[in-house]
Amino acid sequence: MEGDAICAGAATTNMRNESIDLTQISLRPISLDDLDDVMVLTSDENVARYCRWEPHSSKEEGINFIKDIASKSLWFGAICLNDRVIGCIDLSSCEEQGKNRYKSAELGYVLGTRYWGKGIATHVVKQVLKAAFTEFPHLERLQALVFLENVASQRVLHKAGFQREGVLRKYEFIKGKSRDMVCYSFLNDDSPC
Repeated sequence: MEGDAICAGAATTNMRNESIDLTQISLRPISLDDLDDVMVLTSDENVARYCRWEPHSSKEEGINFIKDIASKSLWFGAICLNDRVIGCIDLSSCEEQGKNRYKSAELGYVLGTRYWGKGIATHVVKQVLKAAFTEFPHLERLQALVFLENVASQRVLHKAGFQREGVLRKYEFIKGKSRDMVCYSFLNDDSPC
């Protein structure tokens, strides 16, 4: 969840009461043409709060985000509403954590604050969950690590059918602080929601 580039959060701002037609949500590759939308997303302090990265303050950082994010992922998608980027979702291989982890991938996502609390993250996580084991038949496990205090993201994973495995105490040192992370997983033989 809070991967190198991807993370998630809870609801605020003026769209809070507006509903979103989830059929208008799509996933597609990201490009430099999306820079303005990416800057809205990555410069938001509320979004970055649950991420490993600090809010971006320059277009150069946004360009680097776009160039680097997809290349570091096993699979990557820009979350779009009417073809405008409002978030990102990815799968990262866990193989880098050890040769014996090649059958696992980590799910991460981030969504602009304007779109929190509308079911978008749950909708997209479910879509990726369905596709992941088909596109990557060697995978047996998807996992997501969430900051303990990120309750909204924990709800997203629960609604999508992930199982809470437990709290990894002081698991990562992020932004100058040791962080407790909650581990969620979904196995290839689990029943989807």
